[in-house]
Amino acid sequence: MNEIPQIVPVVAEPCHASVIGWSDACQDSAIQSEGMNTASTADDSGKTDSILKVRTVWISDLHLGTPGCQAAALLEFLRTTECETLYLVGDIIDGWQLRRSWYWPQAHNDVVQKILRKVRKGTRVVYVPGNHDEFARKYVEHTFGGVDVVHEAVHQTLDGRRFLIIHGDHFDGVIQCAKWLAYVGDMAYEFTLKVNSRLNALRARLGLPYWSLSRYLKLKVKRAVSYVSDFEEAVAREARKRQLDGVICGHIHHAEMREINGVLYCNDGDWVESLTALVEHEDGRLEIIDRGADRAPVQSPEQALGWIDPRTLPGARPEPIFTPGMIPSPARLAARAAPSEPPRQA
Repeated sequence: MNEIPQIVPVVAEPCHASVIGWSDACQDSAIQSEGMNTASTADDSGKTDSILKVRTVWISDLHLGTPGCQAAALLEFLRTTECETLYLVGDIIDGWQLRRSWYWPQAHNDVVQKILRKVRKGTRVVYVPGNHDEFARKYVEHTFGGVDVVHEAVHQTLDGRRFLIIHGDHFDGVIQCAKWLAYVGDMAYEFTLKVNSRLNALRARLGLPYWSLSRYLKLKVKRAVSYVSDFEEAVAREARKRQLDGVICGHIHHAEMREINGVLYCNDGDWVESLTALVEHEDGRLEIIDRGADRAPVQSPEQALGWIDPRTLPGARPEPIFTPGMIPSPARLAARAAPSEPPRQA
């Protein structure tokens, strides 16, 4: 049996609901909207071939309440995935961002309503708050709209393995020792996302797929790589100390599944950039679902824009007569200028 901390069901008071965002009013609106969306519901049920049916799903770092949240992709994932248990592994609502400026479009409401709809249809939803939604930690061991709020949990897979479920911010030295620096880093990350948005708007005009600047920096900057590695080892060490088989967390926006000193470390990623989730199949097998797999691989900013140094062009002079700059690659310009071929006849 799953050794999950005992949850004490309580009736959510209005003030609690208004703070945490899982209000009965929201549930009522979801019920009303469900009646209006009968066509889409019928459409959902009709697409049985595209439904992913699994035992358990873990998602984290949705960051609802921020422009960076990929709510449309998240809704599509929730619509096409059925599970017995859904774990929300922290940073579901971004309280840090909402305190700075209010941002809550209808798509973010739709995500909340979709989760509540899953509860009504029999899915067990467990919410483990993180640092961005730390306000919800005041309501641990409470239930809101059928969603169990817990500090942490232990999940047992069908094949008998036991996993610690935590967000992971307690193992982040910056969060614990210099929270002001975490706030600064959060604002810097927000700025990076804005730059990334404009960069990808330009890429879209060039016919290029999405590319993540912050992901590139995270994987290329030595200190960032060291930070990720230290975090992974710290949470794996905690699972080993508790004599568990593994740990499932979020926090660092980097989906990963690997063994660390005999402990299986799993990170379900995020829904800001990587668009990933962790699932347990009916046989107990774990897998990372990557809905951002069709996006561009990690590359340099110059490669991301399809730009090259003019000095590398065929026939270029050793010393160019102009100041070197970055111009669109001739291959890309030729591809865009070439007329499309007529369809071949069978």
